[in-house]
Amino acid sequence: MTHPPILRAACAGRVRPMLIRGDGQSTETHQIVSGIHKTAITSPDHPHSVMCATLGLQGDEQADLSVHGGIDKAVYCYPVEHYAFWKSSFSWLCERPDDFGMVGENLCIEGILESEIWIGDTLLIGKTVKLKVTKPREPCYKFNAKMRSKHASKLMAQNGLCGWYAQVIEEGLIQAGDTITVVPGPRDTTVADEYRRLLKD
Repeated sequence: MTHPPILRAACAGRVRPMLIRGDGQSTETHQIVSGIHKTAITSPDHPHSVMCATLGLQGDEQADLSVHGGIDKAVYCYPVEHYAFWKSSFSWLCERPDDFGMVGENLCIEGILESEIWIGDTLLIGKTVKLKVTKPREPCYKFNAKMRSKHASKLMAQNGLCGWYAQVIEEGLIQAGDTITVVPGPRDTTVADEYRRLLKD
């Protein structure tokens, strides 16, 4: 790695209706609500500051706090290195104006992968924000719906492209281009190892 980890973008989204297809051969759909659709609120083209607070980024909402949100899962971090995989798997993603928010993430991070970050590590972003890594993401049917494929969750699991949730320890302003410093925690389990354990349970 030639430079320290960097925050490439931060994304947020409001809860909105979403159509889910039935299982098997059914063509029926039903409507749910979800906050999985995220767009960049600070990016390389618009690197203005946004607030990262105890319950997440300004303007961000979650529909189901058992999956995403609350104190322990306030923000969802994702390596931008994985974007190429998703674009090669689902060609429609290449038509997006940018990659940020592709899988429903809040923080688009370059320079840290799941095998390189540990549960309990601290991420210092910019001048004030401090996050604590809490757990990997476990994709659900809403992820399949967003990616327009019933196989999306399986692809995430098989390839370990989960990203991780974090708790906001210290609030503050962040913006695209902020450097990220990793402060080691107990270093018992990497995010990648914890994800593999969760898949076995």
